[in-house]
Amino acid sequence: MLLTVREAARLLKAAEEEVYRWVDQEQLPAVQVNDQPRFNRAELLEWATTRHREVSMEMFAEGLPAGHGLEEALREGGVHAGVRGADRDSMMREVMARMKVPDEDREVLLDVMLARENLGSTAIGGGIAIPHVRHPAVVPGMRPSITLCYLETPLDMAAPDGQPVHTLFAIFSTNVRGHLQLLARLSSALHDEGFRGAVLARSGAEEIFKHAARLDAVARARGKAT
Repeated sequence: MLLTVREAARLLKAAEEEVYRWVDQEQLPAVQVNDQPRFNRAELLEWATTRHREVSMEMFAEGLPAGHGLEEALREGGVHAGVRGADRDSMMREVMARMKVPDEDREVLLDVMLARENLGSTAIGGGIAIPHVRHPAVVPGMRPSITLCYLETPLDMAAPDGQPVHTLFAIFSTNVRGHLQLLARLSSALHDEGFRGAVLARSGAEEIFKHAARLDAVARARGKAT
């Protein structure tokens, strides 16, 4: 379902006037419906993520299994150091090799992720990229995951700030809502000084999980308060 200007403003934590201005300046992806701009939730989230803009987590309250937060998704995907790749495609292949997906689906999912990358870089700046698929393929029995990879050699991925990518978070989910919620949670986490600092310091798995657990606790507390 497409979002209205009011809903887009709520998602982006912005005034409606700002949303109209961004649309007029052709900065914000939108389509015209009855002479009014309407917005795709996934495109808005990606737009906000690449601009390091926080989003309203209340707009992504559904989609993941109960109790499956950022920490569990990261534990499922794991933290991997020294990932090699001479170019984008070979690096993505190395990342996919570390993701917990069925071997028979690995090549198909790799093709889908590369096709998404061809639509526009998933590098968000600051040396970080979040390769993902916009419309996840359903793989029975899979659990949502975020695979964190530290690259052995930084790679040019056409980031908005021109910096080469040294860290990737590869997201996998079996439904669109779950994908959006994981992307929103990760985007929010990268605004947290402790979590982002641990990532940039290339911290080990337990340090990353500790910060993710802290952020999950904060999210649960906010949910109860709401």
